[in-house]
Amino acid sequence: MKKRLLSILVCMVMLAGLLSACAKTEPATSGETSKETTTEKDTTKKDTTEQKEVKETADKAVEEAEKAAGERPEGGYTFGYTCMDGTNPFFVILEKTIREGVEAKGDKLISTDPANDVTLQITQIEDMITQGIDAIFLNPAEAEGILPALDMLKEANIPIINFDTEVADLSYVKSYVGSDNYNAGYVCGEDLAKKLPNGGPIIVLDSPTMNSVVDRVNGFLDAIEGKGFEIVAQQDAKGNLEVSMGIAEDLLQAHSDVVAIFGGNDPTALGALAAANAAGLTDCLIYGVDGSPDIKAEIASGDSLIEGSGAQSPINIAKISVEVMYKYLAGEKLDDRYPVETFLITADNVAEYGTDGWQ
Repeated sequence: MKKRLLSILVCMVMLAGLLSACAKTEPATSGETSKETTTEKDTTKKDTTEQKEVKETADKAVEEAEKAAGERPEGGYTFGYTCMDGTNPFFVILEKTIREGVEAKGDKLISTDPANDVTLQITQIEDMITQGIDAIFLNPAEAEGILPALDMLKEANIPIINFDTEVADLSYVKSYVGSDNYNAGYVCGEDLAKKLPNGGPIIVLDSPTMNSVVDRVNGFLDAIEGKGFEIVAQQDAKGNLEVSMGIAEDLLQAHSDVVAIFGGNDPTALGALAAANAAGLTDCLIYGVDGSPDIKAEIASGDSLIEGSGAQSPINIAKISVEVMYKYLAGEKLDDRYPVETFLITADNVAEYGTDGWQ
């Protein structure tokens, strides 16, 4: 892709030079005869005709070059894939679905897992650029921290489809595909306010470097605002089950009277669940976001502290991301954003979605 784009630029520069050369005419002198003036007019007319011909040739060359840029490269496309945490079940199924979509078209996917380390993610992206990827599916470990990698991708003319979590500067990407994360948090807070109308102390386990989690927390907090709830602790669980469990264990020692815990994703909620069970809590409502098989199994069990999850569909995010990528490569116009629906799963409707897979 980079070579084809370079060819377009070379063609345009060369043909622009020809136009400039053809536009040059010799200046008339004061002693020229009327015959010489006529000759000059003829020459000017000839130059104008040549300019028109060269312009037509230039337009045709650019048109053909642009057409070639959208053609499938010999051997197929090679795509890069990177997400914040490849062990998170959400990203496991998302990567699997993208891989299936890409390979079904005869193309290749190179996947990396930075394990929530943005420095490692930048290094891995640099390696993929060296391997000659044509485009990349990107989910940042940190919205701001990933910017150096975006600069490298831009310099290498590698298009980016940003999914699930927005980068800090969307001008770098061709399009963003992701859940309505604000609503995913809002429906959890709305459900909590309905079930505990008297409010009470709560814990929020967030992840400030992940825009998706920030949006979910904002939605949750907006839904419970003015409903009598007090946030007694709010800490960064990094979207990770083990980290969340350790933080929740410490927090519950000081706040064993909490009525609810909100986790920015399902692994965070499951970590909080393990800590709450260990602390012997029996009447604390725990909410997550994802709608993962594990969280749905807890909800369906009927005896878990997990009360609900703001569900999203990694399968749909992946399918739409692949569709958008190929639209771009075909030269089609893209929307800036492709939002994917989110909704609440509780004991009331979990049977509709099952517990053995993602929706």
